Amino acid sequence: MPHAADAVPPAPGAQAGIDWGRVRADFPLLYRSVHDRPLVYFDNANTSQKPSAVIEAMDGYYRRFNANVSRAVHQLGSEATEAYEASRKKLATLLNVRADELVLCSGTTFAINLVAYSWALPRLKPGDVILVSRMEHHANIVPWQLVAERTGATIRVAEINDDGTLDLDALYAAMTPEVKLLAVAHVSNLLGTVNPVRAICREARKRGVVTVVDGSQAVPHRRIDLAAIGCDFYAFTGHKMCGPTGTGALWARREHLQAMPPFIGGGEMIREVSFDGTVFNDPPHKFEAGTPNIAGFVGLGAAVDYLQVLGLERIEAREAELLAHLNEELARVDGLRIFGNAPDKAAVVSFLVEGAHAHDLATLLDLEGVAIRSGQHCAHPLLQFYGVAATCRASLAFYNTHEEIDAFVAALRKVRGLLG
Repeated sequence: MPHAADAVPPAPGAQAGIDWGRVRADFPLLYRSVHDRPLVYFDNANTSQKPSAVIEAMDGYYRRFNANVSRAVHQLGSEATEAYEASRKKLATLLNVRADELVLCSGTTFAINLVAYSWALPRLKPGDVILVSRMEHHANIVPWQLVAERTGATIRVAEINDDGTLDLDALYAAMTPEVKLLAVAHVSNLLGTVNPVRAICREARKRGVVTVVDGSQAVPHRRIDLAAIGCDFYAFTGHKMCGPTGTGALWARREHLQAMPPFIGGGEMIREVSFDGTVFNDPPHKFEAGTPNIAGFVGLGAAVDYLQVLGLERIEAREAELLAHLNEELARVDGLRIFGNAPDKAAVVSFLVEGAHAHDLATLLDLEGVAIRSGQHCAHPLLQFYGVAATCRASLAFYNTHEEIDAFVAALRKVRGLLG
């Protein structure tokens, strides 16, 4: 269990009782050096680091009960199945949903493709419209384009304001009768904008529009109550929430899961097979063909335990505190432009420095031990809106520190001087 378990549990939303320095000690990779410099890891929106509890859980699976799930009656198979399904239940508790509404998969990309091919492809037709916001990750754009090409449906773009917020009036006006599906991010991976998905989904329901929410950047950083949000589908990935890569889930309303055909066929997703036809398993298992990433989901279950002990409310408050410090320091850097200043924003800052290319900045910062991401962040249409080819992105997590922020800004000033 995480060291934070030793702390006195504070009231919801409070940070009292959490020793963040001790929490940081749970993450072994944070103590390595890069180019003979202490590592400053500010690429958490790309992937988070893993606490020892997650690493040990995966190691324990391979050492103690490595076996396939849902296939064998022997002890190892039973233990593996129990651990795998326990992770599904933990995720369900985390999100306030039923466990049999969660399809375990490799992550958000797979989850959204599952909706695209099992829900949208059989239903959409020429004249139908898929509404997609400008700020979407490619994983919530490309699958809809592929489905539109095959069905004759069209894509309509919901635009944003200059500050990186969704133009809600325009969004609601765009939900005309031909719109069958809305794809929207809960939190933008580039801007950090937190969209009011509860209000958006409420307006969509009034108009009969099915909603697909990309929760990749939300689930790791704030308490999520899917029952309150009221969407139809919610996708998220495990490796951004202190879990292993190749893990994630799709939550869907039970009636959708029951009506949707399987996306991939094979073992486990069947009840009976003959050459005359196949009877499929009940949801969510009918969407989980083949041997899953068992060790990964054992690790993801440990990650959920870890986040629950810390408390998502405390994590959100900690990261808001770090973001305020980062913004304050960046405001003192001459020639620096930040993209996205929404009032409700996660701890993600995309920026450029005048006269410096994003890749050059990131490369030189790496030599100073600072890991940030540069490039297009799988958000080409959003960068086109701002008229830039690439940005740098610093993204924080609860295990980062104020001292790291100061070191990052000092390195940024040094690098800016080198680039003239």
